Amino acid sequence: MRIVLQRVARASVCVDGEEVGATARGLVLLVGIAPADGRLDLTSVARKIVDLRVFEDENGKMNRSIRDAGGEILAVSQFTLYGDVRHGRRPSFTEAARPETAEPVFDALVASLRAEGVRVETGRFGAKMAVELVNDGPVTLVLEVVPPEEAGKARELAPSEDGE
Repeated sequence: MRIVLQRVARASVCVDGEEVGATARGLVLLVGIAPADGRLDLTSVARKIVDLRVFEDENGKMNRSIRDAGGEILAVSQFTLYGDVRHGRRPSFTEAARPETAEPVFDALVASLRAEGVRVETGRFGAKMAVELVNDGPVTLVLEVVPPEEAGKARELAPSEDGE
């Protein structure tokens, strides 16, 4: 799962000119789902997101979570986060989960975020959406989450510390 997380002053998402989701101060999550993401512990992912300290305290330091700040989340599915542009000029989306796999994972993530006590609005899965936001800071982070068995593979493919 690949999530682009942006701290916002406000944000909204429209489909066919109709606003389908909006948030005041909070976070926008652009969420890309990979085929293996159905095996993720989405409760842990949601807890990580709502406990990230990306909001400023009274001293201007990022010491407060969205939970502490009383913020809201606008979550938008975005398969293009898995676009591969290493070869050619047209992105390949073979690393993104198919819609029938991705939609239940996205819905489960949203449910897990709501279970953490945060108000969550969404776009419309699979629709062409217009997302408008005012990035606050700007603060933008990328959160990569992989199932444990996939994380081990990534380490195995990495070069060893001694260069071998």
